[in-house]
Amino acid sequence: MTADRTAEQATSEQTTGSTTMRAVVQDVYGPTEDVLRLEQIPRPAIGAGHVLVQVAAAGVDRGVWHLMAGEPYAIRLAGFGVRVPKNRVRGSEFAGRVAAVGADVTTLQPGDEVFGIGAGSFAEYVVAPMGKVALKPAGLTFEQAAAMPVSASTALQAVRDQGKVRPGQKVLVIGASGGVGTFAVQIAKAFGAEVTGVSSTAKVDLVRSLGADRVLDYTAGDVLGGPERYDVVLDIGGNTPLRRLRRALTATGTLVIVGGEAGGRWLGIRRQLLAMVLSPFVGQKLGTFINSENAADLVALTGLVESGRVTPVVDRTFPLGEAPAAVAHMRLGRARGKVVVTV
Repeated sequence: MTADRTAEQATSEQTTGSTTMRAVVQDVYGPTEDVLRLEQIPRPAIGAGHVLVQVAAAGVDRGVWHLMAGEPYAIRLAGFGVRVPKNRVRGSEFAGRVAAVGADVTTLQPGDEVFGIGAGSFAEYVVAPMGKVALKPAGLTFEQAAAMPVSASTALQAVRDQGKVRPGQKVLVIGASGGVGTFAVQIAKAFGAEVTGVSSTAKVDLVRSLGADRVLDYTAGDVLGGPERYDVVLDIGGNTPLRRLRRALTATGTLVIVGGEAGGRWLGIRRQLLAMVLSPFVGQKLGTFINSENAADLVALTGLVESGRVTPVVDRTFPLGEAPAAVAHMRLGRARGKVVVTV
């Protein structure tokens, strides 16, 4: 251990007291929440360019379940652990207060209220790179801010970077009532689009309250079978066949596939691959993307929040000890917006 590292860890211990913390951990992969448990573990040490945050709340995004289950298997090969999870603590989105900073961190200081992305946010403390942390938007609770980092930045990149949404365009958001979808509807409206959201009957009122110009109830019939054509279609976490999604697009429209649960354990991205292969041969732009986690987008989202154009939707909160129930609630698809764990 270097002298700098020793000094940083000592500073952390002096600032926060105990060198251990409560965290929700797992030692084996599994598709059900019984692989998760609350445990007392050592508090993480910080290095140069990182911050230690005392977590007030942590968001529950779909990636939490995928890393818990280790499915699709491709994610294990992406550095998360082939046989067992490399990082035992689940969660990535957080909001809280800076407890300590490492060397080279000049933009944040202890006591700052922040939100961001770090490995292992279902815990009393999390370490995150300074490039993935920003000051918490004014006026938001910690629970609201914790709902944003992964889901809202994914929605922003889908609308702004992939869909390239412009004022006056017609945008269809499939999965409009979920964690990413609630942000996508609001961000597309902020970009000047005419937005149609798709949801179940029970969530139509929610999507309408977000500013959607029209809401389609997928339980009432084929929402893609009508004559309406859209400039941009955002398919969030869906399983709709590619041919049907293309039918809803204009001849030069753009399809952005955001996540999705089709494809099984081995691949999981079958539609995304097909879209990318087909795209060069048709007039429509078909594709997907991986969220780029960065503080610049968190700052951009802060501007949208503080201007009143975007408001996080929190469905329910669960205490840290009930994080497995929070993941189960999210996985069942009943949430209206985001599920959040409070610490």
